Amino acid sequence: MTIVAVDDTDSRTGGLCTTYVATLLAERLEAAADARVRRRILVRLNPAVKHKTRGNASVALHVDCDPEVAFETAADLIREYAVVDDPRTSPGVVVADCDAGGDPFTPATSPIPEPVADFARRAMRERLSLDDATALADECGFRHAGFGTGGDPEDATADVEGRGRIGALAAVGAPAAFDDWTVEHISYREFDRCGTPREVDADTVFDAADAGYPRVWDTVDRGTGAVVCVPNAPGPILHGIRGDDPDACRRVAADIESEPVDRAATFLTNQGTDAHLEPGRIGDLRDGAGYRVAAIVARAPETREGGHVVVGLAAPDEPNSADADGGASLTGVAFKPTGRFRDRVRALRPGDRLTVCGEFEVRDDGDRTLKLEKFAVHDLVRTEPAVPSCPDCGRSMESAGRDQGYRCRDCGTDAPGKVDRPIERELSEGWYEVPPSARRHVAKPLIRGGFDAPTHPER
Repeated sequence: MTIVAVDDTDSRTGGLCTTYVATLLAERLEAAADARVRRRILVRLNPAVKHKTRGNASVALHVDCDPEVAFETAADLIREYAVVDDPRTSPGVVVADCDAGGDPFTPATSPIPEPVADFARRAMRERLSLDDATALADECGFRHAGFGTGGDPEDATADVEGRGRIGALAAVGAPAAFDDWTVEHISYREFDRCGTPREVDADTVFDAADAGYPRVWDTVDRGTGAVVCVPNAPGPILHGIRGDDPDACRRVAADIESEPVDRAATFLTNQGTDAHLEPGRIGDLRDGAGYRVAAIVARAPETREGGHVVVGLAAPDEPNSADADGGASLTGVAFKPTGRFRDRVRALRPGDRLTVCGEFEVRDDGDRTLKLEKFAVHDLVRTEPAVPSCPDCGRSMESAGRDQGYRCRDCGTDAPGKVDRPIERELSEGWYEVPPSARRHVAKPLIRGGFDAPTHPER
């Protein structure tokens, strides 16, 4: 068994798509080498990497083929199709002689070296170097090659040939790195249509999405009316249907009326799994990584210019640290594109106990920010301090002076201090998430289950 992986063949502006290159590669290997493609894997890597093209995806094929034939075929295809003129595009290919066996939608893990699996795990949460990738590939005896000299325009030291080998090596190790997998069935348009508006009947997409839900998810956004499965980028993808069941995804795709589908492929993927999130503690977070963090609301939410909503957070055992200079504080942000999710954030109050999830970033002004993807309310503040009412006449008492409590001037009754008054809350305990149109590829939709509290899924 051979694993052939490619990455960074697409472009933010020039279109194409790494999954399309992999689909063409599968066809060529099947035709030229009489090979059988046993598994197609689509891996989303660290979404915080700044030099990513779009979705930061890499792809691997598990195929019955001679490794040298797979390597040469992949290299020829990249030279033919990759958008190497884009300064951000830096394609790479890695070929591993491993026996990955197993059912096409049940990843086998034993043949893949553990250091490569660990590399794949770190690729979800760190920014790795090309030197580390090539050294590990050489150590394992994997064939690899780079093409083009793409780099981060803001980082002159990042201009390297074949940076895509980082993602490609991660795609090789992914089956041994992750244990939660979903499916995406991708339909491609005729290639000469790329760059033109896609012709997809939205009504049939919504009907098909309703029929496939909840095994098929993030196809549409019912709150905004957006057709989420149809991309806006000028590439060859017509639509991509995501879910937990490959047959259900294919049925939804088949029920969509559109321009002609030129070819299609079904990928096993880590999309929708939260593979980018790791447990963390406020005060110990690493810039550019995704976390799941326990927090307490320390400052009331506010809406800032541009429509973004921010909320001050602190560690549960340090509830006042959000206001302490240099303390373990964190600012949770729900950006304007998250739409109605911002209303959930606005409904939080100081003292609420949460779990918050998202990408951590240290901003130029030093603000420590978590870009919120979802959060769970574990304990809501249900009362607030209020001036007591007179038990005789029902009127609000007035202050009797500093540290002297309250007194009713009409009746003479008094009270030692404020009382707890019940308040209505717009939230209930449980998990809340951004809507499908704002969800990252790798973020886990609540409808998939497995969470530690009740869920309030967005459709």
